[in-house]
Amino acid sequence: MQISGSTAYYPGLNAIQGGQNRVDMAAGQIAQLTVERAATSQSSDYQAERLRSVDRSQQQDLATSTVQMALGAAEVQAGALVAKASDKMLGSFIDTFA
Repeated sequence: MQISGSTAYYPGLNAIQGGQNRVDMAAGQIAQLTVERAATSQSSDYQAERLRSVDRSQQQDLATSTVQMALGAAEVQAGALVAKASDKMLGSFIDTFA
């Protein structure tokens, strides 16, 4: 019996890596928005009034990034379950303890 690299284990690992990348990118965007918001909070009343429209778009970006983080976490969990199921399935095909 030949076991090829096309088992579900590798797609599971790819899903984990993709989820980690999504979480990293979303966390970086949230951190950047937080720094920008802190910098604008020290501005004058006129500047604060002028930047309110920008704040609305940043709030949407913050919400989008938060959702992306949740999606990344779910992707990592799903990938881990796929890799674990594949590993368990391979163990049932081949008696590794004999």
